Amino acid sequence: MPLPIRSVFARQALLPTGWHSDVRLEFVAGYFTLVETDVEARPVDERTDIALPPLPSLHSHAFQRAMAGLTETRRDPADSFWTWREQMYALASRITPDGMRAIAAQLYMEMLKAGFTQVAEFHYLHRAPDGSAYDCPAAMAHSVIDGAVEAGIGITMLPTLYRHAGFGRPLAPEQERFGSSPEFIAGILSDIEGTYRGHDRVRAGVGLHSLRAVDRKDMTEMLALVPEDVPVHIHIAEQQREVADCIEFLGRRPVAWLLDEMPVNQRWCLVHATHLDADETRRLANSGAVAGLCPITEANLGDGLFPLVDFINAGGRFGIGTDSNILPSTNEELRLLEYGQRLHARKRCRALPGEVMGSVGRYLYDAALSGGAQACRHGGGALAVGERADLCAVREDALSLPDLRDDAVLDSLIFARSAFPVNDVLCGGDWVVRDGHHIREGEISAAFRSAIRHLRS
Repeated sequence: MPLPIRSVFARQALLPTGWHSDVRLEFVAGYFTLVETDVEARPVDERTDIALPPLPSLHSHAFQRAMAGLTETRRDPADSFWTWREQMYALASRITPDGMRAIAAQLYMEMLKAGFTQVAEFHYLHRAPDGSAYDCPAAMAHSVIDGAVEAGIGITMLPTLYRHAGFGRPLAPEQERFGSSPEFIAGILSDIEGTYRGHDRVRAGVGLHSLRAVDRKDMTEMLALVPEDVPVHIHIAEQQREVADCIEFLGRRPVAWLLDEMPVNQRWCLVHATHLDADETRRLANSGAVAGLCPITEANLGDGLFPLVDFINAGGRFGIGTDSNILPSTNEELRLLEYGQRLHARKRCRALPGEVMGSVGRYLYDAALSGGAQACRHGGGALAVGERADLCAVREDALSLPDLRDDAVLDSLIFARSAFPVNDVLCGGDWVVRDGHHIREGEISAAFRSAIRHLRS
């Protein structure tokens, strides 16, 4: 029996070839099978004003959603990323697999409501609180993926190698849950592949926590155990102290060392890469790797500003991630990325290459869409035949001004709305958000509240 054809009609839609009017999209079995422009709607069509390809979040730590808003009290006059990290460790020591699933489902529901339909989960919470392995070493990874399946988001699971507390130092007691080996991570990947084979919203890759947590031998062994086409993500150069420690221990700056010593190419995502010199900026752009920028988290932690203008002028690719998940927001990530550059340069409209004129909102959205899709390895992330049927629907009356069209729509959504006014979200051919509400919002939120109360007790 043939599978049913479903369809949606949009008065405006952003396709790979640009904005088009009166667009019909048909989808079967979770993938777009037909895209028509300048046509009339049919009675069977779902209707929307504006259709956008949803963005991916290329970097997430789902468990940190359980501490959103709880780290904004000064406890030390020298409060920094490193003092925040101690609070994060305290949280990580208490999360169970059941609690992890509830937290992940809540976060991913919030991401969908914000207009994300794919997330790369940088997962290093592998072991039980006492540091022992679960009977199924992939138990915590399964909990995260099950939360994603429950919410209905696409996930690129990145089991992450974590070996050292710092350059040449053994893990501290509070980091024992993170401890792993290349063989341990390869086992988790094999388990994921066997469990979720054929699931079109579950993909996998590998995370290398950071240069301070994995050394050259660890990386080489890990890369030898995974297929050459899987994504590889790594935290790098997020903090100035990290850069200084790397220079002292390895004799080079972090990104320079990685580009010199590892086969960095299009499958790599360098998360943060905040502190680059000019040579590293140029070389990273030329490598084809994606810079994984997380402006909300980087601002919250006081990391610093990525050299965005120089990077895009060199042809660099980037995407956005929600990282600590203090505020899952598509438009706030992009807006803060641009505003940081404006504040630094004391000039406007920075995120455009060279002397190019045009819409900053459109450039940011296109770049984050393309770079995020590359980093998550989930296709082009576009409204196009053969792509997974993901779509973000926005009502025209939710824009800042009436009668906006084309790139002015994105400028309005990114710079003139407090939150991305998502009305409906399609992910893998399923409508998971309707009229701004997730289809399982009540049960997911109830489970999350119960998990948090248990965690805090």
